[in-house]
Amino acid sequence: MRIIAGEFRGRRLEAVPGEGTRPMLDRIKESLFSTLQPRLEGARVLDLFAGTGGLGFEALSRGAEAVRLIERQPAALKVLRSNAAQLGITERVEILRGDALDSSLWEVAGAPPDLVLFDSPYPLLEQGPLRRRMFEAMRSLVLERMQQGLLVFHSPRRVVLASEFGPGTSLEEREYGTSSLWYVQRAAEAAP
Repeated sequence: MRIIAGEFRGRRLEAVPGEGTRPMLDRIKESLFSTLQPRLEGARVLDLFAGTGGLGFEALSRGAEAVRLIERQPAALKVLRSNAAQLGITERVEILRGDALDSSLWEVAGAPPDLVLFDSPYPLLEQGPLRRRMFEAMRSLVLERMQQGLLVFHSPRRVVLASEFGPGTSLEEREYGTSSLWYVQRAAEAAP
C-alpha cells in the first residue's frame, strides 16, 4: 500500500496483519482523491474506521491541514502510529482509539471537520442495529456537525439504498466495480 500523490507520493505504508482491515484499492482511492482535490487544501479531515490510515495520510499528502484518525483495533492503532512516525507527520495527525460512531470524537483540531472519510468494515452493513447506527451517525455528521462539509462513504455496490441516508441530505453515488462511493452533504433546502 502506498500514497498516490502529493507531498508523500510513492511512500509505502505498513499494512495491518491479517484479514481484519480492507484497504481501499488504489484505483478507487485515486478516483476519490481526484474528485476531492479542490476541497483538500487546508481542510480538517476526519478518517473514521481508519485501519492503516491510507485515506487520512493521502489527504494530508494532498494538502489537508489536520487529520484525526479513529480506530478501535489495537493492531491497527499500532500500524497507524508507525505509519505517522515513518512519514514524520505526528504533529499534523491525531490518532484516537475509540468507537468511530461516538460523536464526542468527531472534531478535528478543535472544530467540525470539513471532510469525513467513512470507510467502515463491510460486516457492519449487515441488517440490524449497527447498520442503523451507522446511517444515523452519517446523518448527524452531515446535518448537525458540518456546514458545507462533505462525507464520503465507501460501501459494496448495490448494498446501500439512497433512502437510508434520510431527508435533508444531497447524494451522489459513483460505482467502481464491486464498490460504491457515496458523496453525502447537506441539501440546500436543509441548510439553517
